[in-house]
Amino acid sequence: MGKLSATSVKAATRPGRMGDGEGLYLVVHPTGSKSWICRVQKHGMRRDFGLGSAAKVSLATARDKAREIRSWVEMGLDPIFERRKAQGIPTFREAAAKVIAAHNKTWRNEKHAGQWSSTLEAYVFPHIGDRQVSEITGPMIRNLLSEIWLSKPETARRVRQRIGAVLDWAYASGYRETEAPMRAITKGLPRQPKKDGHFAAMPYDKVPTFLRRLRERESFSRLALQFAILTAGRSGEVREATWDEIDLEAKLWTIPKDRMKAQREHVVPLGEGALKILRRCEELRLGAATLVFPGARPKSPLSDMTLTKLLREMREPYTAHGFRSSFRDWVSEETQHPGDVAEAALAHVVKSKTEAAYRRGNLLEKRRAMMGDWDAFCGGSNPKTDGKGVSESSQ
Repeated sequence: MGKLSATSVKAATRPGRMGDGEGLYLVVHPTGSKSWICRVQKHGMRRDFGLGSAAKVSLATARDKAREIRSWVEMGLDPIFERRKAQGIPTFREAAAKVIAAHNKTWRNEKHAGQWSSTLEAYVFPHIGDRQVSEITGPMIRNLLSEIWLSKPETARRVRQRIGAVLDWAYASGYRETEAPMRAITKGLPRQPKKDGHFAAMPYDKVPTFLRRLRERESFSRLALQFAILTAGRSGEVREATWDEIDLEAKLWTIPKDRMKAQREHVVPLGEGALKILRRCEELRLGAATLVFPGARPKSPLSDMTLTKLLREMREPYTAHGFRSSFRDWVSEETQHPGDVAEAALAHVVKSKTEAAYRRGNLLEKRRAMMGDWDAFCGGSNPKTDGKGVSESSQ
């Protein structure tokens, strides 16, 4: 028989623990609230399990719950997992929704949630979407991945990562007894064909001629691509550039850290060609529009496929991102500018801590000289337009 009674539980006011026996304790908190815990020790390890508020859980019920937990431990079962089972284990589809909702608060790019949902809907839910997360096995995951592993290798790798994230959440939440064997699953799949990880880059000696072609017509997409080439910027940084980031007088473009891949503010010195593009965009600016290169709707940026589409229309087999490589090759092969200055211009993270210690400055003046030389090489200081204004259809 326990040491506590319903009367003593009700009368308890002094902060601390009151033992009932066999690991059951009434905890009186400094605030005056009371709760139950069950302490269990097995193989030298001690764990405490909360049983609820004493205002809602009676002494008799707390004793029953404590006995249940001790029985599970004696049988080698995890009480948290068993209690989750009693509450109902979610399906993979339900668990994925919780993971997406949790991550959505921290994802920098709003598209991530849509990409997660679309890939899981297309490649995962038809196979395991309605299975409880506790039932999902390695072979199930391997079988669904095998359907796209060779035909869509990049998508398959993303699907694998997203399945792993959902099942990691399920394990951490007590819905699975083991982690998903993602490493073993990958080893059970065939080797994917090797892929050149570099973006297709235009040879730097062709860039000036390409820019002349790009200036034959005018649209925000063409202006944005010119600006990206002349600043060696990433497509997303350029497409989402806002006027409050631009200082025409100081000839600087300051990109805040929340828009940078490395999560560090990046200051870009602007050559004459880039400045002329900005002045033209300023002439085309509608009212107090914040975007430098607006899309079809003034408050929305150009889409991520706009520059790719433009290059395809111009029959160029290159990517917008590849012009950063064109710039880097030009620095290495045609100039005496140091490599660390070029890397700083590209906002690359320095992997070596020793090297990083000597690069704490942003090398702004050295980069200004280098970007001026790049601008002159590209013919950026002589942009021509046909004077017909921005063509909506060519955005």
